[in-house]
Amino acid sequence: MTLTVSPIGHGDLCHGWSWVVTDEDVLAERVARIVLGQYRHVAKILQGAGLPGPIATEEQAKAAIEQLTLAEGEDPWQRDGWLFQAISWIAAQQAPSGALTRAPHIRKSDKGFDGLQLQLSEDGTAITAVIVFEDKATDHPRDTIRDDVFPGIVALESGQRLNELTHEVSAMLDVRAHADAGFDVDTAIANTLWHDARRYRVSITIGDTHNAESARAKLFKGFDDSAPGAVERRRADTIYLPTLRNWMSSFADRVIVQIEAIAHV
Repeated sequence: MTLTVSPIGHGDLCHGWSWVVTDEDVLAERVARIVLGQYRHVAKILQGAGLPGPIATEEQAKAAIEQLTLAEGEDPWQRDGWLFQAISWIAAQQAPSGALTRAPHIRKSDKGFDGLQLQLSEDGTAITAVIVFEDKATDHPRDTIRDDVFPGIVALESGQRLNELTHEVSAMLDVRAHADAGFDVDTAIANTLWHDARRYRVSITIGDTHNAESARAKLFKGFDDSAPGAVERRRADTIYLPTLRNWMSSFADRVIVQIEAIAHV
């Protein structure tokens, strides 16, 4: 596996997964394919298919490399944030859920939700969970969660951005309908109890301060206030990267090497 994902629980506060990178080169190859637009191949591989990867053109490789290359004096936060979203998408594919996962963003500056997963009822007539991703690559995880992530969740809980969420969910269900002619998108949307269905997956980078289990729980203090209800509504994922910016810089270089290998340039 590219990542080892291990379940961690914090009582009624939240549940989630801890990620550990087990092979940086393999992870880089999969992120390279995402930035090349080949996420469907990555999804098939993560589902157990033993398929050779498609090739890429020199033009595709050039565009992908440009996306990962910083201009002189450019702050790395957008690049690092996109890399983390790609890793988060891979982790979501690996963690068992039986859910539909939206395609990953391909542009660094994409707005909207960082990611989405849907869980459907057994008969497929309703959405039982809409899982909104909050992916943050930061050197200040507690401040980011408290001052950025939680206010956004509170806003969603109050009904803000419901039109945007409905639009995104409808697009995901359209993909499902193309694969299953008997699936009724409109019925699934109409049967969804949006307040009950909303769930949240906060994924964040951590350093030494929050690497112990007790400190990890403190990191997510207040999650149950921002998204009250059953613990299943609150998922908290972490990856330990003690030198975040250095690791991301090195990893971006690895991804570029993989892009060049895929495109034979």
